[in-house]
Amino acid sequence: MAYEQERAVAIEAVALAAKLCEAVRRDMVPDAMEKSDKSPVTVADYGAQAVICRALAAAFPADPVVGEEDAADLRQPEMRDRLQQVTNFVKDVVPEAEPDAVAAWIDHGNGSVARRFWTLDPIDGTKGFLRGDQYAIALALIEDGDIKVGVLGCPALGFGDGEPGLLFAAVRGEGTTMQPLSGGAATTVHVVQPNDRDRLRFVESVEASHGDQAQQNAVAQAAGITAPSVRMDSQAKYGAVAAGEAALYLRLPSPKYPDYREKIWDHAAGAIVVEEAGGRVTDMTGKPLDFASAAKMMDNRGVVVSNGAIHDAVLSALQ
Repeated sequence: MAYEQERAVAIEAVALAAKLCEAVRRDMVPDAMEKSDKSPVTVADYGAQAVICRALAAAFPADPVVGEEDAADLRQPEMRDRLQQVTNFVKDVVPEAEPDAVAAWIDHGNGSVARRFWTLDPIDGTKGFLRGDQYAIALALIEDGDIKVGVLGCPALGFGDGEPGLLFAAVRGEGTTMQPLSGGAATTVHVVQPNDRDRLRFVESVEASHGDQAQQNAVAQAAGITAPSVRMDSQAKYGAVAAGEAALYLRLPSPKYPDYREKIWDHAAGAIVVEEAGGRVTDMTGKPLDFASAAKMMDNRGVVVSNGAIHDAVLSALQ
């Protein structure tokens, strides 16, 4: 198997980060919601990035990590209590953690795009995290502009009667697996077939500002999807498409922010998870997403994620 060590390290790190995030959500979010205070998000963001970057630095010290957070604020004297709070949660999964080490681990995520690098979103779906709904921990390895490994931890995602908490892992050319975050056997997943009408539905963001929902509905109908959309936060939407629970995920530029460009950490892990399950991921013009140039995908507009079979119909409807 190619990238066997990278896959194993990434799975273990994301699972540990998910455990930390669930502890933060359990212990901090109810109080924070009353105060409209997003402090638990920063604690979980920082903690998850620390845990994952620690693992990557130990296993692959030469690999830069392009992450969303840095520890500059936490290093300020007035933020020592917050740094200690983050450290306490990290200690639950990494017993030897100390504040200075935690700050250094977070800052390991301040790398730049390179020939080979990792990209990390420690909490994708901030509002879902606070709301008690979907969020994801997303980690991907990019080499020569191509995503080689992707791991997506979705602590609130579940299908059917299964217990929520799923982890998706993909290696280029080797398919996508899904397993319980709590442990258990991994199974190979595939996108939905065009004749499976019950699961021929589409997913989109909960937040209206994250896309053009009117256009997204029109495009889905043009591609033959008649069921109402399923709205969920985060890259969990990629997991739903990869597992065959939806056929389409659209993220089209919002009329309010027509010049918005997507960030690589918001899509890299999800993209390979869907592609290796048999699906297809492009921008709204059909161009591949550019993960090689910068943290923002300046040459791409919007994102189209599908089971592959309906992708050309979706692109035609967008033109």
